[in-house]
Amino acid sequence: MIRLGDIAHGRSGDKGNHANIGLIAFTPAGQAYVEKEVTAEKVKAYFHSLDPDKVERFALPRLYAFNFVLWNVLGGGASDSLRTDTQGKALATALLEMLLPDPINLADMLPPAARE
Repeated sequence: MIRLGDIAHGRSGDKGNHANIGLIAFTPAGQAYVEKEVTAEKVKAYFHSLDPDKVERFALPRLYAFNFVLWNVLGGGASDSLRTDTQGKALATALLEMLLPDPINLADMLPPAARE
């Protein structure tokens, strides 16, 4: 198994009671693998404890990226929420810990510095 963070990086934040997670693969090969393995359904299941109403995935192919919108996961959002992470800033870090099956072309997905 590999960590999603081995082949991608991310950033997250809030839009009211909803959260966005931007996930950016390091390479085109990584983007193709993320597209196959990191679906909206898997992200929803991964964050089941936050009970998202739904998760949508939007592709940004020229950037090797995806944007995930997690609906109603922030307990009201910002000042209305009693959650520790009221603005969803830690969600990308959490998602990067997702375990994925070993790809056969892992070397093609790693950032350049990791290949040296």
